[in-house]
Amino acid sequence: MSVFRDDFLWGGACAANQFEGAWDVDGKGPSIPDLCTNGTHTTPKLLTPTIEPDKFYPSHEAIDFYHHYEEDIALFAEMGFKTFRTSINWTRIFPTGEESEPNEAGLAFYDRVFDCCKKHGIEPLVTISHYELPYALVEKYNGWADRKLVDFYMNYCKAIFARYQGKVKYWLTFNEINAGMMPFGGVLSLGTCKGYRGPAVAMPDDPQTRLQALHHQFIASALAVKYAHDHYPEYKMGNMDCFITSYPYTCDPADILANQQAMRKTNWYCSDVQVRGEYPAYAKRLWEEMGVTIHMEPGDAEILKNGTVDFYTFSYYMSNCITTHDDATKTEGNVAQGFKNPYLKASDWGWQIDPQGLRYSLNEIYDRYRIPVMVVENGLGARDTLEADGTVHDSYRIDYLRAHIEQMAEAVKDGVDLMGYTPWGCIDLVSASTGEMAKRYGFIYVKKYDDGTGDLSRLRKDSFYWYKKVIASNGADLT
Repeated sequence: MSVFRDDFLWGGACAANQFEGAWDVDGKGPSIPDLCTNGTHTTPKLLTPTIEPDKFYPSHEAIDFYHHYEEDIALFAEMGFKTFRTSINWTRIFPTGEESEPNEAGLAFYDRVFDCCKKHGIEPLVTISHYELPYALVEKYNGWADRKLVDFYMNYCKAIFARYQGKVKYWLTFNEINAGMMPFGGVLSLGTCKGYRGPAVAMPDDPQTRLQALHHQFIASALAVKYAHDHYPEYKMGNMDCFITSYPYTCDPADILANQQAMRKTNWYCSDVQVRGEYPAYAKRLWEEMGVTIHMEPGDAEILKNGTVDFYTFSYYMSNCITTHDDATKTEGNVAQGFKNPYLKASDWGWQIDPQGLRYSLNEIYDRYRIPVMVVENGLGARDTLEADGTVHDSYRIDYLRAHIEQMAEAVKDGVDLMGYTPWGCIDLVSASTGEMAKRYGFIYVKKYDDGTGDLSRLRKDSFYWYKKVIASNGADLT
């Protein structure tokens, strides 16, 4: 018997820049990912201020959802999706970000996508900004370092809120906004990379610019939430964090404190602002220790307090260990590095697999905020083998997802108000961290490869049929 609520939102998640393709079609302008080359696990993808003909830019075609959306959404419906988390590519609507009027062709594309979802009984869950900042705003303003971006973002929000009334109910203001707490966020999340050329996830750090830019995103998010609540009361507005669960590596009190500080900085700093409407008590000391002074304009505190979200969403892939000791081994991970946990196995990309950490995270989040929670990214990036008969036997992915859904059920029994689950990359797409196609997450295999070849045909993996059964049983049948 299922423990999940009857209206539980089972589905999957993608991002426009990682699967749409058609990067310059129908008036679309270039976004940051359109200027990022491909990479590998050992070779970083690069940000190039201009398109260079000798380099491959995977977002330019990706898996071409732009021309395959009807086929793909039909496959999602075949699995039984109740919701589909996707994003709107800002530069389809405002190619440079500064236009006063939106691009009609871009608006019309998302009309078709959302209408197709509705036809199949799928509720869209839309991320407004998912690492798709117009590159023109990087060049002119250094991205979110300039407060003028708040106005550009609000112009964008007002256009899409008005256009998709009756088609979209659930909105997320920024994807993994807490990426801005880490140097990685300076490129994809904040766009504070004017004049930078190099690895797209390893630019030189500038904490002052980074945290000031993040403050501007907080203001933009709060204003968007307040505007939606005032003008479209049926809209439900959420945040989205990359939740990096961490544990003390030892029982040394120094490790306990170091882990508490890591959880505060990585996870709670941003969500406290978006859910509670104010910076946490420890922010002042954090700023002092980082050498940061946040400039706030009159009224900012009121804006943050009046723009709190209705529900909390997050990505969860792995956990880390935190230590003050020198004898621990570092491990790879999503956004943030930590230390290896001897009790956990890891994926092919070094991400530690920790299903029980999801239950722990859900309880920590819900205990802190007491608003509905949704897991909007979770999954296993792996090297899939396409057999000669067109099958993909991805039992490892099924095992990963099963273990995490089991722990979600335990969290529900613990009392967590869990509203939905959308595993990441429900159809294969370009990896955000490395720019690869080889790192596959989906239930649907796409014949597209790291060198740009492939006929883009779609094939159902074993996990496709398994997830269909999970949804049909509302999470009761995980066999």
